[in-house]
Amino acid sequence: MKSFSRRSFALGALAATSLAACGNGIGGGGAATIDARVDSTLNEMHAQFPGTRDLAARSAGVLVMPLITEVGLGLGGSYGRGALRVGPSTVDYYAAASGSAGLQIGAQQFSHVLFFMTPEALLEFRQSPGWAAGADIEYAISERSEMLRAETTTSLSPVIAVVFGQTGLRLGATLEGTKYTRIIP
Repeated sequence: MKSFSRRSFALGALAATSLAACGNGIGGGGAATIDARVDSTLNEMHAQFPGTRDLAARSAGVLVMPLITEVGLGLGGSYGRGALRVGPSTVDYYAAASGSAGLQIGAQQFSHVLFFMTPEALLEFRQSPGWAAGADIEYAISERSEMLRAETTTSLSPVIAVVFGQTGLRLGATLEGTKYTRIIP
């Protein structure tokens, strides 16, 4: 009988989680599937964080990434697809991808929504061939959903991010360094 070390168990768990993460929608379903996932994600976010309704109403546009899958073992990366909405209409589809290196192990999935609070921020995002999230994004994350207030953040940053729905074996989802590229689903 063969015994398993903690390292073998951790690597096996990472491999299993990575395979399970393949259900993030890469290459499947097209625009209708993305739109359905975006609707579901927005409903979940509004239920968890009621203050985001007001934030959405004040924004020039909203980029919804329903499922980002992030995996790391020394080298890491993340990928997901979503839609840009202006008002109630989807105007474009985007892929989000990032890479990283360093001391890391694990996998996670999460959702995030970017609120473009000014028409200029939205225009810059839409006109760029590949927009990268930087340190200038304001994160509006709260342990208590009722504490998230749009009026406290709308004047602080042209782009506000809400990250939620995290599951997996990694901690601390961040969007810094994530590149968003327009796609045709």
